[in-house]
Amino acid sequence: MKYIKLFENKIEEGVHDPGILKAFFMAGGPGSGKSFVASELFGFPKGVMGSVSYSTGLKLVNNDNAFENYLKKAGLSAGKLADYAKDEDKWAEVMVIRDKAKGITKRLQDNYINGRLGQVIDGTGKNFDKIKGHRSLYQDFGYDTYMVFVNTTLEIALERNQMRERVLPDAIVEKMWKEVQANLGKFSRLFGKQNMIIVDNSSYEDSEKILNHIEKEIMRRVNNPIKNYLGKRWIEEQTTSRDKNRPA
Repeated sequence: MKYIKLFENKIEEGVHDPGILKAFFMAGGPGSGKSFVASELFGFPKGVMGSVSYSTGLKLVNNDNAFENYLKKAGLSAGKLADYAKDEDKWAEVMVIRDKAKGITKRLQDNYINGRLGQVIDGTGKNFDKIKGHRSLYQDFGYDTYMVFVNTTLEIALERNQMRERVLPDAIVEKMWKEVQANLGKFSRLFGKQNMIIVDNSSYEDSEKILNHIEKEIMRRVNNPIKNYLGKRWIEEQTTSRDKNRPA
């Protein structure tokens, strides 16, 4: 619970702080290089629960970070999940840890939303309806919403999967790649062209040039005035309330 207390203390941020009321949804299957792209674009330290971007002030919502941290505390490794699945007792322990990680991530996310803090919501993008529902929730709280879709070829995804700590079977990588690709057009229509950023992460040669360009696009959106009228109204209410309570 110390993580919850730590980040609850960070909720008291100003209405004009960087990234306020901005939500960026990350999408990309296993082996797409999504974690690397998120780290490069937003400046998140890898594997840290409740990470805060040093360049944008955005908060990272990522269940995998919490899951891997709790696995390590239990003396387990994310790279051995396939082995644990063969042991009923060990797998039951893993499932308890996963549920714990989901719970604390949800609690952090709720705190961030209630404080209207800017966020990056990391996920694969394979479940369109789930992201559609989450986007609607954020919009109801006044957020401007965006998607960063990390794209790559299936061949590159399979190659990079073999370099990950948590290697997945090729059949699962291919299945998830196809599911994510099938949602690309739907995400484009859902978020709109101006709010959809597609990162072509298939090439190693031009990656630095591409990421530099995308980083500028993200910073432009982070720094843009809030468009959502509910967000504008919330800022006005917060500002008015502070002015009334300010000592004469």
